[in-house]
Amino acid sequence: MADDPKTLVSTEWLAAHLNDPDLRILDASWYMPDAGRDARAEYEAAHIPNARFFDIEEISDHRSSLPHMAPPVEKFMSRMRATGVGDGHQVVIYDGAGLFSAARVWWLFRLMGKSDVAVLDGGLPKWLAEGRAVEDMPPVLRERHITVQRQAHLVRDVSQVAAAVKLRDWQIVDARSPERFRGDAPEPREGLRAGHIPGSINLHYARLLQADGTMLRGAALRAAFEVAGVDLGRPVITSCGSGVTAAVLSLALEVLGHRDHALYDGSWAEWGMFPELQVETG
Repeated sequence: MADDPKTLVSTEWLAAHLNDPDLRILDASWYMPDAGRDARAEYEAAHIPNARFFDIEEISDHRSSLPHMAPPVEKFMSRMRATGVGDGHQVVIYDGAGLFSAARVWWLFRLMGKSDVAVLDGGLPKWLAEGRAVEDMPPVLRERHITVQRQAHLVRDVSQVAAAVKLRDWQIVDARSPERFRGDAPEPREGLRAGHIPGSINLHYARLLQADGTMLRGAALRAAFEVAGVDLGRPVITSCGSGVTAAVLSLALEVLGHRDHALYDGSWAEWGMFPELQVETG
């Protein structure tokens, strides 16, 4: 499938553009606590040449008790300026899992009004499998001006999701595993109830990926949504455990040309915490 610098680019595309002066590469690796992986240490040991590290936990809203919520505009701007990412740059984001947390940072850039941003399809595992270059040297950072315009329509809070549950005007699509969605598996975060948002649809993000970690395309990608019961003619709110893999669904919808979607930033980490919010199981 064709590369799209606004959604997904291939390892071949990135290799061909690696030395472009206006290219900025971000390693946005992030792992669940039980994965036993240290994203920053792995970045420091080996990363795609000139990649900068995007710390999802640090570049978040620390005023919130919820994990890695979208940062205030000012914080995003200051961190990106210091990282040398600014106006006029083509940004490519990858992660060490293949196609996982990179989509979250793609969505964050979109939320901040930046559209020249793509995820590396297949991520670092595919890059390494093809024998492509990595380095352990930190990049030389020069501050770059960045303008940000928050796109509020791309995010939903708990009250907006509760309204969508009641009105059924938006489909809520949950990217967690079927076991967690049904409430058969315990939540990785303490204190959360098991189950899902009433009326939501389950589409595990992994069902959108091929064996090599790249995203399905075309009819196969569309079919993955339709088989799950998602009507691609109607608006979608994506959700998951803490707003990370929900962004894989958001990215896939964008690839399909479905523009009417928003991400529930608090996701199950928030919904599962409040006893007054209804939960479904099974």
